[in-house]
Order: sequence, then structure tokens, then C-alpha cells
Amino acid sequence: MVSFESDYICGAHPAVLKRLAETNYDNQHGYGTDVYCERAKEKIRKAIRESGGDGIDPEKLQVEFLVGGTQTNATVISSMLTDYEGVVAADTGHINSHESGAVEFTGHKILALPGENGKLRGDDLEALMEEFYGDENREHMVFPGMVYISHPTEYGTLYTLDELTQISGICRRYGMRLFVDGARLGYGLMSYNTDVTLEDIARLADVFYIGGTKVGAMFGEAVVFTKGNRPAHFMTSVKKRGALLAKGWLLGVQFDALFTDGLYFKLGRHAIDMAERLKKIFAQRGFRFWIDSDTNQQFVILENGFMKKLGEKIVSGFWSKYDEDYTVVRFVTGWSTTEADLDALEAALDDCLG
Repeated sequence: MVSFESDYICGAHPAVLKRLAETNYDNQHGYGTDVYCERAKEKIRKAIRESGGDGIDPEKLQVEFLVGGTQTNATVISSMLTDYEGVVAADTGHINSHESGAVEFTGHKILALPGENGKLRGDDLEALMEEFYGDENREHMVFPGMVYISHPTEYGTLYTLDELTQISGICRRYGMRLFVDGARLGYGLMSYNTDVTLEDIARLADVFYIGGTKVGAMFGEAVVFTKGNRPAHFMTSVKKRGALLAKGWLLGVQFDALFTDGLYFKLGRHAIDMAERLKKIFAQRGFRFWIDSDTNQQFVILENGFMKKLGEKIVSGFWSKYDEDYTVVRFVTGWSTTEADLDALEAALDDCLG
């Protein structure tokens, strides 16, 4: 069956597989100390500069490769916080809702704030900090030491440049780090409706990562510390948390391929193109959307019986109950989605509609 369940349902882009095959018998140093990782790091730094990075010091961009998103979130957060600090996130943020307590397992509390369409509001963050530092009992409390956001969010929504600038400014005033989860960053950067560039994220955040697992790689994430602020002995922290790959060159080879000739961004735009057609397919047939998403995740409200019937032909993902009779269903496009997949979806919808 055709699947729109997620953006990691396929292995890897052919260009990535080709490079992995070509380098399969190369003898390399382990743990990311190889020539391919170094080459990929330089290409990532170049991509940041070429996106408009006049305000970025390339010498301070420190890139490290980790194996997956949950390991990356837990490792970055725990290695950058002291033992008395926690991390602020939207209640719908991935670390708070879908990572099985991985951050809390490291000993750091998530300080959750109500989100708006998946986003953390700057005004709410400001209010939290004013309340915290206005409390004379704060020495008995968890100190907010970091702000975590994802771009795109769990709901496929995007921060505007003004919103990111506001949040970054609050972090600066209160001495907090800003961490941007970029598991789907390629899709966010290539949305039709965004004013945020890769350079903006590098300039405003203290650390972010470029997701590979969901954007064409077999696995892997590229973490970028933006201000020469990589924690001391970071490799040791990565290994301690089970996120260090002995065959580290496998990550370097993949990101080297993704950042050759703009492939990463081309894959992001392809998924957005597919998502836009998917939206039209549903909208033209009168279906309602739960939220307005400008990225590759689309949330459609389906009657329960219809959802079951469509599920016999098309794979999608349960998101949440809308009411007793309707369910919010997530349809996700990705680098591997084809026009033929969308043709099949269109035909299946028409068949189910009778």
C-alpha cells in the first residue's frame, strides 16, 4: 500500500546510498574523526554562510554528528545544563510529549508552557522568567537554563523570524541557551511560507541540529554549536549517553552527500511540493483540516468510518480524537513521496467517497 505515515518510511536517497557504496571499503578512523565527517562539516558551514551568514563567524560553527533525534535532544540538553537547571518547552514539544521521558531520565526537568499551534509564545516565556526571578524562593526551584523549540513544530507549523528573534532576545536577557530541534529542518526551510533562513537559525540559536533521518539520510543528525560553545569533552558526553557511532564515517558520508549540490534543500522543497498537492486533493473534496500547516505534515479531520475504509488502501497516522465521530489523521510527505503516491491517494479518496 501507499504510505503517508511518516517521513522516515524509506531507507535513504539514492545519492546517499551511492556514496555509502562507493566508500564501503575505505579504511577510516572511528568515532567521527574521519575525512568524510570533516568534509561534511565544512559543507554545512558553507551552506550556513551562503544562506546569508554575514553575521556569522564561521570559525565558531562547531558541527558534530549523532545517530538520532531523541539521543541528540537528550545529549545536547543534558550536556549544556548544570545540575540545577531545566529546559523550557511548549507542552506539545517533542521532548515533552513523544520522547518517553528521555530528557528527564538525564536528571533535568522539562518546564512546560502551553503552546499555540505547537509553538512556544515569546510573551509566555517572558512571563515565566519574570515570575521566576520575582520569586524569593527560587533557590528551591528548578532554574530555567535553556529554551527548546522545534522548527517545524510537532504540528508542522513554523516560527516567523520575528518570533524567533523575540525568543532569542529573552534567552539573552536571562542567560539561557536557545536550542532548536531541526529534525525536519529541511522541510521548514523550504516551505513556501517562511521568512526564516539557515543563517537566521545559526545567528539566533546557541545550538541547533540539521535532521538527516527524516530528510534523505539512512540515519543521523548534524548538531551545530553556533558560538564556539560546544561543551567540553562533548564526545565523552555523547558516548556516555549511547549516541556515539563507532563507524562515525557513515554519518559523515551521508551528510557529505546531502550537502553536495544543494541536495538537502532540493529534497526539502520536493516534500513541500508534494504536501501542497496533497492539501489540494483533500480541500477539493471538501475535507477539513485540523490546523493550517505550511510544511510536510498535514492534519485532516476524517469521519471514523471513512478513516477505516481509506485505511484499507492508504497508510496514514492517527493523531488524536476530534470528537466521538471524527479523528484527526496525519498525512506526511517526504523526500521519497512521488506523484504516483498522490495519484493513488486521489483515486482511493474518490473510490471511498463513491
